[in-house]
Amino acid sequence: MSRPVRSQTTDDDVHEWISFDLRGETYTFDLTWLLSSWNCIYGNGCLGIGSSPAVEEHLGCCSFGAHFVDKTDRLKVRAAAARLRDDEWQFKAEAEAQGGPLHKVDGEWMTKVHEGGCIFLNRPDHPAGPGCAFHTAAIERGESYLDWKPSVCWQVPVRLDFHTDDNDHTTNILREWKRRDWGEGGDDFHWWCTEDPRAFTAKDPVYVGSRSEIIALVGEEPYARLVELIEARPTEVRVPHPSLRRPAASD
Repeated sequence: MSRPVRSQTTDDDVHEWISFDLRGETYTFDLTWLLSSWNCIYGNGCLGIGSSPAVEEHLGCCSFGAHFVDKTDRLKVRAAAARLRDDEWQFKAEAEAQGGPLHKVDGEWMTKVHEGGCIFLNRPDHPAGPGCAFHTAAIERGESYLDWKPSVCWQVPVRLDFHTDDNDHTTNILREWKRRDWGEGGDDFHWWCTEDPRAFTAKDPVYVGSRSEIIALVGEEPYARLVELIEARPTEVRVPHPSLRRPAASD
């Protein structure tokens, strides 16, 4: 088993950024990330974030319960869970037997873990196949999974940070979610997708493939301005993503 690749700041972690002011705030985007060919490879070779590679288990980044950003996020997920049918959610009966799918851990609400993964994650032996019950149910009903899933689950690996300077000016920073963003626990991941070239196989760049997520984070107008600036640039990517400059992690 290979050791996890640490996402420490190194000299070769070079990214190109683009920034603009809009309606009294500054928006800064990680252009190297957004122009990269990253895509989620869940069900298509994802090694998972456990202590060892587990492609066949289809756990993805759902080995641990999802934390909620606030009460609104938690209530949204409770309401979505109530909409799930027995055939859509493999562990619905188990969740009911446990008194519900959510619980508090060290004072923070999160989804429960069952059999090595989030209780909302259907496994390979489920009749409908593996995957997040919220994600598949939303798609089957023609709805956005952003309105069903915990916020952290649809945001990752796109991350929005905020910075307010001494003059109360806000800068919104949209970038890739790195291993370090999980805190000390991130170092325990065997694998993290934004660090491995095998996840950089998409036909469309991230700013197109993750359009819905980016708009949900920064809004329609900043996104439209971003696209305008990107499309006015030369077509080639000037700075390749660091993960494409290093070999894939061994399994």
